[in-house]
Amino acid sequence: MNQFAPHRARKRFGQNFLHDAGVINRILRAVSPKEGQRLVEIGPGQGAITEGLLASGAQLDVVELDHDLHPLLLARFGASPQFTLHKGDALKFDFRALAETGQKLRIVGNLPYNISTPLMFHLIAQSDCVADMHFMLQKEVVQRLAAGAGMNHYGRLGIMVQYHCQVEHLFDVGSGAFSPAPKVDSAIVRLTPHAELPHPADDVGMLELVVREAFNQRRKTLRNTLKSLINAESIEAEGIDPTLRPEQIDLAGFVRLANRLARDRTIQ
Repeated sequence: MNQFAPHRARKRFGQNFLHDAGVINRILRAVSPKEGQRLVEIGPGQGAITEGLLASGAQLDVVELDHDLHPLLLARFGASPQFTLHKGDALKFDFRALAETGQKLRIVGNLPYNISTPLMFHLIAQSDCVADMHFMLQKEVVQRLAAGAGMNHYGRLGIMVQYHCQVEHLFDVGSGAFSPAPKVDSAIVRLTPHAELPHPADDVGMLELVVREAFNQRRKTLRNTLKSLINAESIEAEGIDPTLRPEQIDLAGFVRLANRLARDRTIQ
């Protein structure tokens, strides 16, 4: 796809460049960019998806850390008035600064596995300016994001992301679609921030604490794993069996426990 000098993927940036045209087109169809929208691509690499995003007529900002890729991206796309390159680290980037009044960002990215979780939470913290996010992630991470109570991959990551966003596991991508080929399969996920939280917590920090403590020893019962925070009687008062394991409790249940803990601490 690239008529310029080949760029060697850098291990320290977790780079694996997408080259499969079928996968690229499938991602573009899932995103379905439109003229007039404000798109942000994180880690465009050599521009495999960038080209199709720009072709939609949307305004496109890209955030790329690898300075060796900057001239390549500018040579390919810099002439387009819809294209803006931001040279820097997406983990430190102020995405709100790109959102004009009343306009929300649509974010796309093939995220390096080593920063995918902190980057998602960095974006969720700015989700008031985000319409949706489409990410290529390690398949297991997407399974964890999308899992519900009682499923194998259900845990802290999925609960906290689902608190803020609707999660859709769209499709899987084999390692052969990349160069160099990673040792694991990938998947595409769509995250859509909730317009209204379905299960609002009185204190999100308290919810994070309860979920973290619950899953620190996920094979133990709630009675045991949460005993430093909340007693069995209080768990039962929220309609939850304290002899259940944390993976058996849904998001709404964890929010009830967090709200109970917040109320109890306020009374104290």
